[in-house]
Amino acid sequence: MSSNRAPTAAGSTAAALAALAALADDALLDAVQRQTFAYFWEGAEPSSGLACDRRTRTDVSNPKVATGGSGFGIMALIVAVERGWIARSAALERLGRMLAVLQGAPRYHGAMPHFLDGRSGQTIPFSARDDGGDLVETSFLCMGLLCARQYFERDTPVETRLRAAITALWEQVEWRWYTRGRPLLYWHWSPTHQWAIDHEIRGWNECLITYVLAAAAPHDPIDAQVYDQGFAAGRTFRNGNRYYGFELPLGMPYGGPLFFTQYSFCGLDPRGLRDRHADYWRQNVQHVQINHAHCVANPNHCVGYGEDCWGLTASDDPDGYVAHCPAVDDGTISPTAALSSFPYAAALAMRALRHFLSVHGERIWGRYGFVDAFCETRGWYADTFLAIDQGPIIVMIENHRSALLWRLFMAVPEVRTGLRRLGFASPHLDAQPSAP
Repeated sequence: MSSNRAPTAAGSTAAALAALAALADDALLDAVQRQTFAYFWEGAEPSSGLACDRRTRTDVSNPKVATGGSGFGIMALIVAVERGWIARSAALERLGRMLAVLQGAPRYHGAMPHFLDGRSGQTIPFSARDDGGDLVETSFLCMGLLCARQYFERDTPVETRLRAAITALWEQVEWRWYTRGRPLLYWHWSPTHQWAIDHEIRGWNECLITYVLAAAAPHDPIDAQVYDQGFAAGRTFRNGNRYYGFELPLGMPYGGPLFFTQYSFCGLDPRGLRDRHADYWRQNVQHVQINHAHCVANPNHCVGYGEDCWGLTASDDPDGYVAHCPAVDDGTISPTAALSSFPYAAALAMRALRHFLSVHGERIWGRYGFVDAFCETRGWYADTFLAIDQGPIIVMIENHRSALLWRLFMAVPEVRTGLRRLGFASPHLDAQPSAP
C-alpha cells in the first residue's frame, strides 16, 4: 500500500531493535532500506526535495544540499516506488520540484557545484577556491537522473516532461571541456578561480562513472585515449599485489576506502564488466574481502573489530571527516561500508548488519537508519547521517536483492554507447535491454 508518506521500520527502543534484529534476512533488508529512505524523503530539504548534505538526530532543517548525494537520493526514490513505500505520483511530484531547482541553478559549463542552497539553487562553496563546477559530483547526479529517465517511461504528460527535463540537464554538461584539451578529465572549474585547484581525475578511485558518462555524452564525448591516458594512467591505478591472501588488480595498497566499490557501481553493473585493465567484479569483491580481512586481523588493536564488525570507508570520525581504509585506520567503523557491500559479500554484510543492531543498537540506529560511523576505541558514536553514505546503503542493497538500478542504468542507450567507446565488454552490452 502506497502513500505520500514513507512509513519507516521499527523505532529505536531496545524492544523494537530486538524485534528488528530478529527478522528474517529479506524482511530485515527491507526494514533497513525503508528506514534509511526516510533520510531522502522526510529528511530532504523542504522546499526543493533535494538531499541535505548531512542531518543529525535532532536537527530541523538544513538548506545545504549535496549534488552527488541527491543523485543517490533519486536512485533511492526509484527503489521506494518499486517497493511500494511511496506512490509513483508522489515520487514524480518530488522529482519535479528537484528538477525545477536544478534547472534554475548556476551551472559551470554544464556542471553542477558540490553544494547548493536548496531554497534558492545558488552555489554554496565547498572551499575557498571550490565555488564552481564539480564534475565528479555532477556525474553522481547524472547517474541518478538517467536511472529516473529510464524508470519513469510511461507515455503520460508528467513522465514525458520529466524525461525531457532530465535529458536537457544531462546534455548540457560539457564533459570534454573539462579535459582542458589534454587526455584526462579535471575535477573542478570556477569562474572566479578557473583551474586553480588543478585536480586531475586519475584512478583507481570512485570516478570511473565520470569517465563513462563523459564518453557517453551525446555531444562532443571523450574518447578511449582520454580514459587510458587519464584515469587509467594514475599512479595508484594498477596494483596486482596480494593483501591478506587476496590479489588486488587495481588501486592503492590494501584497496583504499570501500566507497571505491560503491559510488560508481550504484549504476554501473560490475558483474561481467571488464576492459583491457581489469575485471571489475573481481576488483570489487577482492577489495571488500581485503577490507574485511584487515578488520579481522586488526593490526592496530582497535576495540570492537572482528568477523562481524568491519567496514572502513570515508565518513565522519571523532576528529572530523576522514577517508578510512586499512592504511588509514583509527578504529572508526562506518556502517555504510559493510551494508553497501551486500552485492559482493552478502554473508559477511548480513553478519555485520545483525551485529550493528544487536550489539550497538540505539547508539547507532535512529530515524534515518544507521548513523554515519562509530569508534569504540574512543567511545564515540556519530550523531550525523550523510547523504553520500545513506544513499548507497539503499541502492546497493537493492542491487543485491533485485539488480534494479543496475538494470536501469545499463539499459540507458548513451551509457551503452559510452562503455563501448571506452572498450568495455559486458554481457549486458550484448543483450537487448529489458524493461525495468
